[in-house]
Amino acid sequence: MSTIQLIAAVLFGLALLHTFAAKSFEALAHRHPRHAGLFHLLGEVEVVFGFWAVILIVAMALVAGGQNAIAYAESRQYTEPLFVFVVMVVAASWPVLNLVQRALRALARMAPLRAELALVWLGLALVPLAGSLITEPAAMTLAALILAPLLFRQDAVPEWLKYAALGVLFVNISIGGTLTAYAAPPVLMVAATWQWDSAFMLGNFGWKAALAVVVNATVVGALLGRHLPSAPIEAAGGARSTDRPVPLVVALIHLAFLAAVVLLAHHPVLFLGVFLLFLGFTQAYQRHQHPLILKEGLLVGFFLAGLVILGGMQQWWLQPIVSGLEPVALFFGALALTAITDNAALTYLGSLIEGMSARAQYMLVAGAVAGGGLTVIANAPNPAGVSLLRRGFRDESIGALGLLLGALPPTAVAALAFFL
Repeated sequence: MSTIQLIAAVLFGLALLHTFAAKSFEALAHRHPRHAGLFHLLGEVEVVFGFWAVILIVAMALVAGGQNAIAYAESRQYTEPLFVFVVMVVAASWPVLNLVQRALRALARMAPLRAELALVWLGLALVPLAGSLITEPAAMTLAALILAPLLFRQDAVPEWLKYAALGVLFVNISIGGTLTAYAAPPVLMVAATWQWDSAFMLGNFGWKAALAVVVNATVVGALLGRHLPSAPIEAAGGARSTDRPVPLVVALIHLAFLAAVVLLAHHPVLFLGVFLLFLGFTQAYQRHQHPLILKEGLLVGFFLAGLVILGGMQQWWLQPIVSGLEPVALFFGALALTAITDNAALTYLGSLIEGMSARAQYMLVAGAVAGGGLTVIANAPNPAGVSLLRRGFRDESIGALGLLLGALPPTAVAALAFFL
């Protein structure tokens, strides 16, 4: 263990503590208005890992020299943070969101339930499962924007139920992307190395994940039923009275941009080029747009880039733990470790271990995706959900303990499903 590795481990631990204490900074902002801006900044969960990553790079420069610090920062792979930023902005564009809302409303009207409750159920079940096609970050963005006006509002639902619904959303997004081999980051990290294709994922993970998603959404939907507003279903999703109908051709072009970004997810030069064309198109047809969520997307990208930098220095203590566990212990170990490190980083470390049995491979990935809703850092799309939904919570921030408690029941359901 080198001095730099020790410093990185300490800073990683401080970043985790900061994540759990983020809500406290909002209270400090109210108590000390003179420095409220700084406390509000430190209270934004999306800033946490980027902030501590900057401190790590500065510490590396002081201890090992500036060139080594720069070399380490440039050696990291930032494709995932860039992709999440781009796919968030494109998926949240008004033509895409409006088209998805109209489709979900049509399904909700056909359901034998109150339309608002049916729409919430679809947002917690069908959209996360669609993440297996459009990727988990895109599914998280759409689900959050669909659910926010119905469920995550200051005046609508008791706080504890919001956390329960948030836990279900995060867990369902994490496991809902396992029907294919390309949509969930922790699966993507091992699919090529272990030769897992989409047929393998559907047969070994997908149907179990779908079962857990339906159970989770149904249980929390039953709890939410009497708390949901009785507003007309057409009002759900942030539509404004001044909005004009989005022409179908504009919506289809936006969907084409989204499909191109998803297909080019591993080629940042290409999907960033597509994104620049998308920005040009939204400027050309601004009358059919709402403001793009550029700030939220950039903050989430900053968070994930910071996690890449800090997490890249944790292999020295994480990999021995992963390699030293028997399959069942590995499942529960991965479930617990996912709460304190990104699940994709965890499965990547597993893919480096030579001679891992097929059962151990399954248990590692199952534990990693089942635990993907426990904390903000557990799964790459979670910061996007926090960024889009936090205004619906008290103090406009999401507490780490509340999220953990809300996610425990759906995590248990997912764990049981993967043991089938």
